[in-house]
Amino acid sequence: MPARENEASPLGFERPLLGEPYLLTPGPLTTSLATKQAMLRDWGSWDADFRALTAELRRRLLAMIGDVDGAFECVPMQGSGTFCVEAMLGTLVPRQGKVLVLANGAYGLRAAQTLRALGRAHTVIDKGDYLPPRGEEVGAALDADPAITHVLAIHCETSSGILNPVEEIAQATYARGRKLLIDSMSAFGAVPTDLRTLRYEAIVSSANKCIEGVPGFGFVLVRRSELEAAKGNSHSLSLDLHDQWTVMEKTGQWRFTPPTHVVAAFIEALHQHAAEGGVAGRGARYANNRDVLVAGMRAAGFETLLDERWLSPIIVTFFCPADPNFSFPAFYELMKEKGFLIYPGKLTAVESFRVGCIGHLDADVMRAVVAAATRSLAEMKVASAAPAPHVLGERAKLVA
Repeated sequence: MPARENEASPLGFERPLLGEPYLLTPGPLTTSLATKQAMLRDWGSWDADFRALTAELRRRLLAMIGDVDGAFECVPMQGSGTFCVEAMLGTLVPRQGKVLVLANGAYGLRAAQTLRALGRAHTVIDKGDYLPPRGEEVGAALDADPAITHVLAIHCETSSGILNPVEEIAQATYARGRKLLIDSMSAFGAVPTDLRTLRYEAIVSSANKCIEGVPGFGFVLVRRSELEAAKGNSHSLSLDLHDQWTVMEKTGQWRFTPPTHVVAAFIEALHQHAAEGGVAGRGARYANNRDVLVAGMRAAGFETLLDERWLSPIIVTFFCPADPNFSFPAFYELMKEKGFLIYPGKLTAVESFRVGCIGHLDADVMRAVVAAATRSLAEMKVASAAPAPHVLGERAKLVA
């Protein structure tokens, strides 16, 4: 098991109460004991007390993006993050609209797949496994195709761990009179999304990411004027953001059975988020987790896919060692035995694995991860963690 088995860290990050592994993933993730305990109470979904929880989460999330003018609405939606992305696309993109999807990993490609299922016209800039879409590319694509009405950007593409340059994407989009939609599933709450510095029409995330809640619902923060214009757009009854918003505005209730325990846990997680210093505080801890992890893994001989400019504070991709004794399935099981669940890679060009930096954990845990990885390599009789020489050529393709 990792270090600190029976004690809390100086910062108060107790290890999981039941001894379960740390979830070093981009969500679901390790949650605090207080968040778990918030789920012990049952709630009536129509009761005034639960309606107050819903109102609080909507209010707190809007404050997180600096909605000082009251121009935006928060619409929570049952289901996974993918449900909410589909709700955003299916509701806010008119049936005659067209979307430019910016893809550099699995989640941009999934958005394109969603649009195909919805019957919405779209085109894709596919940068491959990890290269970032840049503002000039977006501008050129919009100039070439006046039919495009919306741009869909992935804030943090967790396939690689890259933090995409959404600010320059937004500038290119609005300079040409188009609208930006952001999938900030794994970045919201730790990476700034303030409306005063970043323009968009809607941004979507999920309860079980950087707010450190548990899975069960997501939310779309959307400009009210876009919602008002979206009546009748949706292909779906249950994923209609406009209808969900209308009912919540009238009654304070969710249209269909809400995940009551998950909402209660999310409120507790929001309180912890605020106590840590909000987006800036949460982001600083995650960035420190990343820095400690990366420094330790590099010292152990591992190489990161990305250089410093593009590393997100959410999840880091490492190349697999070239040593013939290395096997990721065996490495995974050895890490699990030591108390850590890591993620397999999603790159197509090279073998890799990923380690998340988010959740209720700190730099002490990251040091324990490095120690566990080092011990696991020794147990596998892997002499070097270095990747094959040609693999580093992939990293060299990243533009400065």
